Order: sequence, then structure tokens, then C-alpha cells
Amino acid sequence: MCGIAGILDRAGTLAEPEVTLRAMAAAIAHRGPDDEGIAWLAEPRLGLAFRRLAIQDCSPAGHQPMTSRSGRFTTAFNGEIYNFRELHAELGSPPMRGGSDTEVLLELIERVGVRAAVDRLVGMFAFALWDRDEREFTLVRDRLGVKPLYVGVTGDGDAAAATGLDGLDLGDRSLVFASELKALRPVPAMRFDVDPAALSLFLRYAYVPGPWTIHPTVWKLPPGHLLRVRQGRCAIERYWSSKAIVEGRPAFTGTFDEAAVETRRLLEESVRLRMIADVPVGAFLSGGIDSSAVVAAMRAVAPGRVRAFTISMDDSRYDEATRASAVAKHLGVDHTILRFTADDALRLVPALPTMWDEPFGDSSQLATHLVARLARSEVTVALSGDGGDEVFGGYERYRRVPGLWRTMRRLPVALRHGAAGLFDLLAPALTSLAGERAHKLAPLLREGSAWRLYERLTEIIDAPGELLLDAPERPIPLRDPAWLLAGEAQSLERRMMQADLISYLVDDILVKVDRASMAVGLEAREPLLDHRLVEFTLGLPTSMLVAGGETKRLLRRVLADSLPPELIGGPKRGFAIPLGSWLRGPLRPWAEELLDERRLRAGGRFRPEAVRGLWNAVLGGRPLEHRIWNVLMFQAWEARWSSGS
Repeated sequence: MCGIAGILDRAGTLAEPEVTLRAMAAAIAHRGPDDEGIAWLAEPRLGLAFRRLAIQDCSPAGHQPMTSRSGRFTTAFNGEIYNFRELHAELGSPPMRGGSDTEVLLELIERVGVRAAVDRLVGMFAFALWDRDEREFTLVRDRLGVKPLYVGVTGDGDAAAATGLDGLDLGDRSLVFASELKALRPVPAMRFDVDPAALSLFLRYAYVPGPWTIHPTVWKLPPGHLLRVRQGRCAIERYWSSKAIVEGRPAFTGTFDEAAVETRRLLEESVRLRMIADVPVGAFLSGGIDSSAVVAAMRAVAPGRVRAFTISMDDSRYDEATRASAVAKHLGVDHTILRFTADDALRLVPALPTMWDEPFGDSSQLATHLVARLARSEVTVALSGDGGDEVFGGYERYRRVPGLWRTMRRLPVALRHGAAGLFDLLAPALTSLAGERAHKLAPLLREGSAWRLYERLTEIIDAPGELLLDAPERPIPLRDPAWLLAGEAQSLERRMMQADLISYLVDDILVKVDRASMAVGLEAREPLLDHRLVEFTLGLPTSMLVAGGETKRLLRRVLADSLPPELIGGPKRGFAIPLGSWLRGPLRPWAEELLDERRLRAGGRFRPEAVRGLWNAVLGGRPLEHRIWNVLMFQAWEARWSSGS
């Protein structure tokens, strides 16, 4: 696990390229505290910067940027190729300078080319590759988007912002890339304007959906894609797609028990590969189905000590420690618990805009960072259960939306709208829990399709224009037929799961875990996102995953061989914090400063009266804390980065 950055300097702006590259690397030093590497290839004017977190082959032989034995290919690689030993054997076990997966990757590319090589990789990765013979530069991102990769252009980027990267002729503009946005800031002639359309999307979803970022001339390379630059022209190619897997794979014809057997095999193989490291390995354990399945698989494949880490909270509605402790005891793993308080949050909040250098509103980022910091005190690698909800059908919306829509369709539209208005009126006067349910139900009753119910449940702020002075909005991939499953051919549950897989998982969950863990030099690995396991589940009937009001049916069945029923059943509990009470308590002074009316007015982005009205509603006990958190996170982010520092 590492951090990469670089620049294809077509504009010729780097008078001292190594100075710029070292500044880019320094911005992401936390991703790789063990080593730094800089390469400047003068003929193509290509600079590669690398920060190393030594996991596999910790010797100097793993130093990057790395050039192939023939001298043809040079790469800066971030991530892990878990099957590198098998690939090395398949290649005839050629002699190697060291034992790193990066060296195997270069040898594989020498033999079969970059496109065929990527198809054979099992892992998480984002890498840059220069082909000296073909004079071609390539950027690649892994299938599920576990590893981040930002790509931008320098100079006047208006035309680029309008067209995107695919087909873009760079002309005299330079191409820049990095594992995090902050590493692009040292590059001369880079612009970091705020894109109003991206800000509107951020307020709606609590993250900026890819391929966009908060800056109009920087993009996220989509998962399962590669970007080629040849003679200054960019071309994006998709090499893997969950949609193509669902629509092209023959339907699974086995039984439910047979599916469970194969799932267990794939899961244990995935965990076995992800436990390969030359440093200590542990796991995050929440006590939920996903992390419990990962830890159970670790116990099955690893004969030695397994270490697990959990966050505990005083508020029983959010505390995971009791259940996690029971799981750990039953499985016989070493278990460490850290209590997370409002004071911890208060100390951590000022650092959030630096760690998440793009506006990010998932408040569980606080607890995620603290559990990562806890794990890093004992291990360098931690396995997580992320991806389980999207892959195995775990979110409550997969169960609720179909049933709610069936009920709604039987009611006249006027009656539904009248009931919604009544809930709006009652919500402020009800108790906290009842008021929250009434508040959430009211807008759902106004929707006109099952798909809009799903979309509404994924939105934090359904009308960001009410808060913003300028609120254009880009269409996002969820509504693009090129990405989304056809409605007629697939179940509603499957379409929701696939939509979450390509957007919410990538741009919220995986971003949260990547920044939270890499900020402390911890490598997080996601066994449930092994593409072979994902592809298998994509070919299963939806009823094996979600049916009869039960979510994660298949994963529960797999886990039943390791845990008793009382540790498997029960409703899903999201990884969350008591945000509302903290904002009304210890975090209130910090929030008041960011939401000061004069500050809002001077910023020129928000309608001060609307934002203050929302804040007052939160202070009055309305369950709107996640809405105001999005505003707070943007305000804090802009305060941190508006100076360009």
C-alpha cells in the first residue's frame, strides 16, 4: 500500500521537476512513511512520485518507481496484487531482484501487455505505467475502486471540464494524477476552483459521485477503467463492469446450500490471500455480519493469533462493543476495544478536511479513523468487512423499498400526499425516534415510482438548491443506462444493489476507509470485494440474497457454521455516531463558527437564512443533523483549502 503521484508535463511548466515531484510526494507522505521515490523521465517529460508503506518485500528491492528488467516499462504502483506468487509461477518463475508484487506486475506486462495483464490480477490497485517503446502512458484503477486515483489537467481547463477526459486532446496542457487531491496542489498552473454542480451533488449525497470531483478540471478515474495517453490524446477504456457480469453470466442453477458452500470457499480463499504480508495483520470487528464473516474466515485459514479491533460508545444505540466482544469470544480471537467519546470527536474534527481533501460528509469517518488508529498501534494491515452490504444485499432499503412501494401503489395519490403533509406537521412535535421516522416517511409518500423511493433513501438533502445560491447539477451514473442495469430484465433489489456498488460503495465507503486508514499508515484490505467473489454473487438469483424480509441470506447461512444464531440474527446496525446530540453539545461552538451568518454571506455559496434555519431546527431537536453536517463539512473544507495551502 502506498501513495502515487505524477505529471505528464506536456506544458513544459516544470522548471525544477524534482522539486515539484517531491512536494507532491510530501503531501501524501502519510500513505507511505517507509520510503520515497522520485523518477524524472526527461524525454517524455514524465515525472513519477511514490511513497511506500512496506507490506510485501520490505527490502530496498521493493523501491519504486520501478523499471522492468528490459527497461521498457516504468511504473508507480499503489495497492496489492494478492496472487503475485501464482502469477510468478505461471510466468516460469523468472529470476527477480526482490519479492515484490510490483516486479511481478512488470514482468507480466512485458509478456502479455497491460490490458491482458490487468485481467489476470487479483487485488486492489491504482498504477501509472510508461511504455518506452510505444511512447504510451497508462493509468489503471482496480475493478471495484478500492484504491483511489485522481486525474486532472493544468491551465485553462474550461474545455476539458465540459468534455471530460475521454477523447481530450491535451494540447499544451499537462496531465496530473495522484492517490489524493492534495498531492496535485504543488503542480504549477493547476486550478482548484469549486464546481457548483459538484457542490450540489455533495450536499445531496454527502460525497461527490465519480467521475467528478469538487474541482471542475480534476476527475476520478472510474473503477475497472484505464486511461491511455498517446501523442497527447486521452482515451478511457473499460476493462471490467458489474453490469456486464450480471447481464452476461449464465444464471446460477444450483441450490441455496450449494451457493453457500461456494461462497465459503471463495471467502476463505480471499481472506487467505489478504493475510499474506511481511508485517502484522489484524481485522476491524463491529460484531455485524460482514466483519464477523471475515474474522471467522481468518480463524479458519490462519492457525495462529488473530487480532480484532472495535470502537465502543457510551450511547447504547451506537455501541458495537458488546456484540463484537461476544463474537470475538466465541471465535477465540484477541480483541481490543477503544471507547469513543464526544471529546475525541472534538479533538479530531479540525483534522477532517486535511484527511478528506475533498468535501466528505459521512460522519462515521470519525469512528473509522479512530478504530484505524487503534489497529495501527498493533498491526500494519487490517481486514475489513466493507462491501458486504452491496455484494450480499445488506441495506435495509433492499428489504423496505419493494414492500413500501407495493403498499403505496394501492393508495390514491391524493391520500399519499395528504398523509405526507400530516407527517410533516407532526414530526417536530413527536419524540426523537418517532419524529425521525415521520420525517423520513413524509417525502417517500410523495414519490411516484419504486426507483425514486430508492433514490430518495440514498439522498441526504433532496433539494440542495434550497440552501445554495447556485445549484446546477450534473447527471450521475446512477441514471445513466450505460452503467445501470436495465429495469425490465432485473429485479428491483438487484438494480439497487448494483447502483450502490458503482457509486455509494466507491465514493463513500471506500473513500472513508482509505483516508481513515492511510492517515495513520494502516493498510485496509477488503476480502468481500475480491472480484471473483463479487462475480459469483452477481450471478445468483436475488432471492438467495434478499427475500421474505431477510437481508444477507447467503452470508448469514455461511456464518451459521461459525457462530450461534443469537450472534447472527437481528436488524442491521449501521456504523454511526450520536451526531445530533454531539452537535447540540460539545461540537456546537465549532459548528456555530462555521455557520455564522456573516461568514456564510461572505462565502457567497449558501443562502444564509436557509442554512441558519436548518441549524436552528437541529438545535431544536429535529433529526436533520446529517443535512447540516454536509454544510459543516464543506465549510470546514473550504476554510482549509481556499488559500491553496
